Amino acid sequence: MAMWDKIKEQAKTFQQSQGNRGASGPGHGLQGPGRSGSSSGGSKAQLIGLFKSQLASVKTELKSGAYRDASMAMCALVAAADGQVEPAERQRVEELIVTNEVLQNFPADQLRKLFNQHVDRLVGNFELGKSEALQVIAKAAKKPAEARAVIQTGMVIAGADGVFEPSEQYAIREACTALGVSPSEFGV
Repeated sequence: MAMWDKIKEQAKTFQQSQGNRGASGPGHGLQGPGRSGSSSGGSKAQLIGLFKSQLASVKTELKSGAYRDASMAMCALVAAADGQVEPAERQRVEELIVTNEVLQNFPADQLRKLFNQHVDRLVGNFELGKSEALQVIAKAAKKPAEARAVIQTGMVIAGADGVFEPSEQYAIREACTALGVSPSEFGV
């Protein structure tokens, strides 16, 4: 539970460091009434909303193949973090991917194909699949905005079910390392 509070603080700090970009946008009222509420469900949903609004604020910058490929590798890594992917989980993550506002910069079938290729490799041979996914993720390191967006995309996917598993946190930390981004910036 404290984990989410820590991430929330990190996310807020990150948003402030982004300056007033999108200040009138959807992330505008996030410091409001929810701050005093102790409902962890609300704060998780709020946090995911915060990451989504941060991603939306840089949406126009996230059109490169490197971001697309890295974010699909990231989603697969999060989905398979515990070493297995149930068909229902695969479908749920696919649904999150194709309905994600930022990822709508890319054709849905392209995203599904990339995601499923990574998941298949991870399920077939986890260590090899993970190594390949991290290599693809690392290609987004050249542009800091894209690198952070890849991690935020992973956080949105990981937190969508309201549970942030230790294996998912570990996968995100590994992706941070591959991208040269500090995991503490995202509270992991």
